[in-house]
Amino acid sequence: MVRSVSQIFSLNGAILVCVLLVVGLPIVTVLAHLFMHGDGSFVHLAQTVLPRYVINSIWLIVGVGIGTFLLGTGAAWLVTMNAFPGRALFEWALILPLAVPAYVLAYAYTDFLQVSGPVQSLIRSLTGLGPRDFYFPEVRSLGGAILVFILALYPYVYLAARAAFISQCECVVEASRTLGCSPSKAFYRVAMPMARPALAAGVALALMETLADFGAVSYFGVQTFTTGIYRTWFSFGDRVAAAQLASVLLGFVALLMLLERLSRRKARYHDTSRRVRPLGIQRLAGWRGWLAAAACFLPLFLGFVLPAIILGHLAFKGGDAQFGARYLALVENTVGLAAITACLAVVLAVFISYAVRMGATPLTRLTARVAGLGYAIPGSIIAVGVLIPLAWFDNWLDSLTRAQFDYSTGLLLTGSITALVFAYLVRFLALAQQTTRAGLDKITPSMDAASSTLGVGRLQTLLRIHGPLLKGPLFTAFLLVFVEVMKELPATMIMRPFNFDTLAVQAHNLAADERLAEAATPALTIVIVGLIPVYILSRLIGESRPGQRRRALWPGLKAVSSAFRRRYPAFANR
Repeated sequence: MVRSVSQIFSLNGAILVCVLLVVGLPIVTVLAHLFMHGDGSFVHLAQTVLPRYVINSIWLIVGVGIGTFLLGTGAAWLVTMNAFPGRALFEWALILPLAVPAYVLAYAYTDFLQVSGPVQSLIRSLTGLGPRDFYFPEVRSLGGAILVFILALYPYVYLAARAAFISQCECVVEASRTLGCSPSKAFYRVAMPMARPALAAGVALALMETLADFGAVSYFGVQTFTTGIYRTWFSFGDRVAAAQLASVLLGFVALLMLLERLSRRKARYHDTSRRVRPLGIQRLAGWRGWLAAAACFLPLFLGFVLPAIILGHLAFKGGDAQFGARYLALVENTVGLAAITACLAVVLAVFISYAVRMGATPLTRLTARVAGLGYAIPGSIIAVGVLIPLAWFDNWLDSLTRAQFDYSTGLLLTGSITALVFAYLVRFLALAQQTTRAGLDKITPSMDAASSTLGVGRLQTLLRIHGPLLKGPLFTAFLLVFVEVMKELPATMIMRPFNFDTLAVQAHNLAADERLAEAATPALTIVIVGLIPVYILSRLIGESRPGQRRRALWPGLKAVSSAFRRRYPAFANR
């Protein structure tokens, strides 16, 4: 008890308490409504549509989880372990669907596959059949939503899996091969279990994004928790019932995390080998190589190339007439918000994850779990959870300065860039935290013990030893937060300052007015702006292969060696 109290009042404990209070404030605001009495809407929802919300959400979790896992893991293994035609292109191009919002994919495929779209029109022209004379799958359905989410979110799993496969050493696979494992068995029995933390993190991020999405499921008419939350809040005007639905949604996410942790139990996935020779590349010749190329091209084509062609055609045929100087301001606003939020999210994620690694106290575990819950809450609920306490603080400060100094401060935080970045951090901190934790889990604790024995402090260990090893995961976390902030819509619309728009807001406003051709212009701009960090990240992950990782390992090894010489000069001089 004394030890836990002393930890709480230490510097690290104080910082963790501050992070917990700040990040958890909107979530606590939402959860506090569980104990309030609303207008009775929640009881009505529980008796009528809540079972449908649960069933649809479960189908989305199962379908998107299986689809993103298969696509992301399979593509990552192909481009990491095999040589085939176009492999160098697919290494970075498979990340491109990450820059396309799910609701944009929904708009594009609806225009492409609907009755009046080019696909069904071509079928009718070739066969002479009428619109009702043949069966064609309905894109605006639960199955269509699952397909859209898989195509939009598989890069989460691909990025995490590729970074994990690259960091594995060939000696581990060689040991399995000497014991009689074929390449496929070595993949299933050795490579995938070692990459499990990264794979679980990628799938969890994709599922949380699926559960919190509103644009795609609303456009497809699929009733989920998010559509119920929006309808209850904005149509019924019952914020208590909406917050109670959001709490049930949080329970879904917490259950997913708990099941993954229980299935892992006390298993650890550190690479304890001292050999850093990179994994051998197997050359696929003939039809096997072209089959691998086709397997990588299919998700890229469906998730990026085809939607880009559709949107490009719409933009060329009837794009936004205001394209020009106004879009430069929109790009500046979007990129500025994304960069600031991504940097802050990575810093907070490193601090929280490293605190958990150094000592998994109840405080650190609680902070990590609360920081990871915000991603499951819809952006509008996060915005309201931020606005309520900030508005109270602004009003309190204004009344205080009026009474003491006869001066009105006005609204300092509400409706400002600071409040908007705060909402983004609460919403997307889980992205940076999951990726950072997966990277730290791959670093064996013996390195921490060695640096501590040699007198290297925790901060120096993090900066000089773990930092170079975490270069790939940290840039991955930065990219994920950067791209997600660029695509974020509900929180931006509610909390943005007056006369401050982003590309996502512009695209939504045009699409909401059924001006899809004009909405294609800002949607394509989002994709183009996101291509630069995507390409840089892919290059950085490619440079982190074990054969090239020696350069990243060298600063950490040099730091430990220097500390050893300072601590034991007599032994070092021998």
